[in-house]
Amino acid sequence: MATTTSLNIAFIGGGNMASALIAGLLAKGQPTTLLHVVETNAEKLADFQAKGLNTYDANNIDDTKHAIEKADVVVLAVKPQVIKDVLLPVKDSWGEQVVISIAAGIGTDSLAEWLGPQVKLVRAMPNTPAMIQMGATGLYATAGVSEAEQQLAQQVMSAAGLVLWVDDEDLLHAVTAISGSAPAYFFYMLENMIATGEKLGLTQTQATALAMQTALGSAQMALTSHDTPAELRRKVTSPNGTTQAAIEVMDDKKMHQIIADAMLACEQRSRELSQAFGK
Repeated sequence: MATTTSLNIAFIGGGNMASALIAGLLAKGQPTTLLHVVETNAEKLADFQAKGLNTYDANNIDDTKHAIEKADVVVLAVKPQVIKDVLLPVKDSWGEQVVISIAAGIGTDSLAEWLGPQVKLVRAMPNTPAMIQMGATGLYATAGVSEAEQQLAQQVMSAAGLVLWVDDEDLLHAVTAISGSAPAYFFYMLENMIATGEKLGLTQTQATALAMQTALGSAQMALTSHDTPAELRRKVTSPNGTTQAAIEVMDDKKMHQIIADAMLACEQRSRELSQAFGK
């Protein structure tokens, strides 16, 4: 089976997520000579060029076509609002490439219409921790993508962290709710824990250090323990103790329902945006 280190990978768009994937691929030994970036921003292009990557000016359609035609794998890393305008002018450039789209909310039906029905298409829903190679990404492959090609897509996306496949494209909305948007949920929790720690008399530095280390340690415990998160919570909640007092408030305020409602709203908004952007 081919590996990414022997294949040309082109990124259409050189933003944060593309940069994260490129950094991960380089860390795994991908040769810079096999990495190609198409971008409109001259400063970003200069940065990629300084690292030894092949760069192309997205303002020049021929440049974009050249990058696509050289590639074995193409990552579509442009904003969903503009992806249609980016793809339609180069519709005749696609061949046997595996195309991975990380444009949030754009379904494979729309992408196939703009790319051409022959394109081997994988949709990806990554999250922002990918920028430190600690991301979680949901992947979905269309029917024309072989198992070997799926493995190539997985190699590319695993450069940024955990990869998980779903067999129904509709489930990518659920992936958005549980991982794609979810870093903000945890940042929100940390933000408010730190603010409350300050109200209780700690300095901002103290409250920040304690809250962040606790979040990191708790996540690591959950990842490495044989116990479920529910069981881990029970084990740390002594009867009539301080933790029970905190949990009782969360139960009284129906924290579980707030979390569920927030995730359902996220999933619904993902569906709405998919319909809007896919037109």
